[in-house]
Amino acid sequence: MMEIKILGSGCVNCKKLEENAQKAIRELQVDSTIIKVQDIREIMKYGVMRTPAIVINEKVKMAGKVCTAEEIKRYIAEEQ
Repeated sequence: MMEIKILGSGCVNCKKLEENAQKAIRELQVDSTIIKVQDIREIMKYGVMRTPAIVINEKVKMAGKVCTAEEIKRYIAEEQ
């Protein structure tokens, strides 16, 4: 099972990134779980200075912007 983490405070951009991740998962029919990480100490463990960020299988794929569902699909494909 793939683990996708959305790092961020819960702001509008973080929520949009989570929506895009859910859309990508649905379209690819990937067995995965989405975890929201809002604790700043946990976020900093990934070396992320700007949120939102997306982490797939413990690898930071993008930080500081909202990825599209298409971009997230590419990141998922890299980890399969």
